[in-house]
Amino acid sequence: MANTLEAPEGVRLGNENLVLVSATAGTKLSSLIEREQKGDYLRVKITGGGCNGLSYKMKFVGDPKRGDILVRSSGAQILVDTKSALYLRGTQLDYSDKMVGGGFKFSNPNAKSSCSCGESFSI
Repeated sequence: MANTLEAPEGVRLGNENLVLVSATAGTKLSSLIEREQKGDYLRVKITGGGCNGLSYKMKFVGDPKRGDILVRSSGAQILVDTKSALYLRGTQLDYSDKMVGGGFKFSNPNAKSSCSCGESFSI
């Protein structure tokens, strides 16, 4: 993982007030980045869709885009576009390895309601 304190050119440096990654999520992300070899950054994006109107999308990428916000938390490098940042502010990303109900979970204080699967929400 890149470990510079500055953000790449054209990318703003954010903080954990935007997205906070738990220690367990950070550890899981590190192992997935190593295994997948698709890039050192996790892009978190909000898109229209899902059972409640908005849904979370995550994918590993090699490089940030101009205008992205970079948040470093628990060893992870999270990229968020400015539109998604409006919906994510204050969100926590956690991970559970439980057989039932495990995986990555978003805890978003902006969500007025969310579906039972935790993958979509409404504002």
